Amino acid sequence: MDKLLRNKKAIILFVAPAFILFTVVLFVPIITSFYYALCDYDKATRSYNFIGLGNFQKMLRDPTMRIALKNSMFFLVFSCVSQLIMGLLLAGLLTNIKKGRNLFKNVIYMPCVLSSAALGLLWAFLFHAKVGINNLLANMGIIERAAKGPAWLYSITGFITLPMWVVAFVALWQYVGQSMMLYMAQISGISKSLYEASYIDGATKAKAFRYITLPLIKPMVGTAMSLNAIGSLKFFDLIYSMLGDKTENLKMDVLATYLYRTGFSSKGGNHYGYASAIGVVLVVLCLLATAIINRIFKTENYEM
Repeated sequence: MDKLLRNKKAIILFVAPAFILFTVVLFVPIITSFYYALCDYDKATRSYNFIGLGNFQKMLRDPTMRIALKNSMFFLVFSCVSQLIMGLLLAGLLTNIKKGRNLFKNVIYMPCVLSSAALGLLWAFLFHAKVGINNLLANMGIIERAAKGPAWLYSITGFITLPMWVVAFVALWQYVGQSMMLYMAQISGISKSLYEASYIDGATKAKAFRYITLPLIKPMVGTAMSLNAIGSLKFFDLIYSMLGDKTENLKMDVLATYLYRTGFSSKGGNHYGYASAIGVVLVVLCLLATAIINRIFKTENYEM
């Protein structure tokens, strides 16, 4: 094995397929998108005309782009904060119970592996203005009738619209299991002797969690928040399956849905240059968010 690891030809032979696949599938499209972002697509000739920073200047005057950016930033903050709090809370609770741990863990994690499109249709039915939750509230006498209840997926009032909050909470329900599993994996690697020593010194479980668990899982917190940040910025499937093509009318566009409508939707699409510029902004925001999170949660290596 050592001889094989020192053989450069063997290393290249094993690494080359993955490197070529990575380059063709990921790296080349990213570079191409950066070029297309500097061009304007001509539908008549099906060609790209170089316009420099014209698409990015257009963004500054685009009200829908401002709404999409605002909603994406809301998703970013809400996802990172809520997933952190709920993920840590669930991980802490499940780590300290013995009976039924695997059952609860599987139930909470199950939505992560289910289709977002199917879940979106399910929740869209539950939040329909005349059925679902409103019908339940009407039967309980809280509202006069279902049609008089909140327009969960249709209200357009407020700085952050009600549909945006609804989708954000559905996304929290679907993906909190991922954060919980990451935190539980890190917590399980902490030596039990640390907790035993703290209990001997009179520490409660709450203090042991605060002064032992939280500092030792800090690297995993940074990893989980980075995944949440990237996932929230490129969030698309759940929003589109719950709202369909009504995102523009409901002020519910995020960067991913606006990119889709601009470049590929049957209504006003084929603006590939502008869509590529939105994609560039999305990539930059993902890199910036990851860099900030890694900076905040930077920690030294240690033994547990």
